Amino acid sequence: MTLLFYAQPYDISAEGFYFQSAESYGKQVSTIKNQYGQPVEEFEIQFIEGDLIDAEFAKAWGLNQVNFKPFIDATNDWDEEDKICFVLAVGECGYSFDAENVDPTEFDVAIYRVHSMRDLAIEFVDDGLFGEVPEPFQFYIDYDAIALDLAIDYSEATIAGERLIFHCN
Repeated sequence: MTLLFYAQPYDISAEGFYFQSAESYGKQVSTIKNQYGQPVEEFEIQFIEGDLIDAEFAKAWGLNQVNFKPFIDATNDWDEEDKICFVLAVGECGYSFDAENVDPTEFDVAIYRVHSMRDLAIEFVDDGLFGEVPEPFQFYIDYDAIALDLAIDYSEATIAGERLIFHCN
């Protein structure tokens, strides 16, 4: 899907404009003048249209006049997994980033595509995290209690309509 942004001037006597790329922004921004004929320099950049993951990505990125070009580049270059990791790392875990040099692999976030902590508990038991569980004892495992324990270190989020469990390392 094509990205669409709106540059809203902070000067209330000027009108903003829509743009899709840094180039189209650059061409239009120099033509904007307020009602007194003075150039407008400061704009709020609003995410208008794009994929749902890109909207969440823009929110976590803190989209603004200074960092929208690296955002557009990252949106076009990164895959959905990188964007989800970024949204969780910056938006939920409190990681910081340098917009000019951000690398999606620098964030250490474990992501699990399960619907609940209980499902994560079942997955961990099945994967042998608690060691080999003899078959007769498998019916006595309290997955709800394990899920409560997991909730101390793991969190839940919904990103672009998908429910995820994650852990900030």
